Amino acid sequence: MIRTPHILTLIALLWFALPATVNAQSLGFSRGGDGPIQIEADDGIEWQRANQLYVARGNARARQGSVTVEGDELIAFYRPNAAGENEIYRIDANGNVRIISENEVAQSDKAVYDIDEGVLVMTGDNIQLDTAEDTITARDSLEYYETKQYAIARGDALAVRGDRRVRADVLTAHFGDGIQQATMKRIDALGNVLVSTPTDIVRAEKGDYNPASGIATVTGSVKITRGDTQLNGERAEVNLESGESRLLSSPSGERVRGLFLPKAKTGSNPSTSNPGSTGNQ
Repeated sequence: MIRTPHILTLIALLWFALPATVNAQSLGFSRGGDGPIQIEADDGIEWQRANQLYVARGNARARQGSVTVEGDELIAFYRPNAAGENEIYRIDANGNVRIISENEVAQSDKAVYDIDEGVLVMTGDNIQLDTAEDTITARDSLEYYETKQYAIARGDALAVRGDRRVRADVLTAHFGDGIQQATMKRIDALGNVLVSTPTDIVRAEKGDYNPASGIATVTGSVKITRGDTQLNGERAEVNLESGESRLLSSPSGERVRGLFLPKAKTGSNPSTSNPGSTGNQ
């Protein structure tokens, strides 16, 4: 049986949503098996022999075990293999796409899975991946690369765990080897990086975030804002667990800078601070 990545069970589902080998009698069994696949569609399942594809339309749903893919339309492209069987090499899901498992839920308008390359691309509005601990959203696309076990969120990408938030033009999430669910080991952030804690707003050009420790290291035109106070430098470390941020020394030797605005004294009167004012004696 071909290995399916435990991360993003949307990949596991798209792999098994329709069988890798198909005959005229059944669409219900995947290659090697974790049991039969149940496919439902309000408007039926169409087999287009001339185009070598299958189409399930109308609230289409494919389920195997605890994994389900839903969409307005599911399309499976196949080709004959060396054994003369029809082998699926690509699956498209269109319209209100949702991929659901015991531990993850992914959604988008469209999803395309290239089985040959092991690459999934989700596009359209409302792109979102929810794991047991993390949520990743993106405006433009979410790509998952099976063999290298990482995902790339593009366009105003956001990673959220509890009250921790990391935002950037592009976020690359590297996943670990958790057995039951996706484990996010590291997130690389690039472009307009913004890390927020309950007290601080940190902006930079690049970042590296460890969700397990809650530590984010950011570099490039770093600005830390806390109320009316701002610190500027080239490197900083943000502890999203404690909410503390600190500037680090730069390899280039550039000095860090801070802007601190003192609070006005309570009840002060501008006239009393004017040397020319006599006031009441």
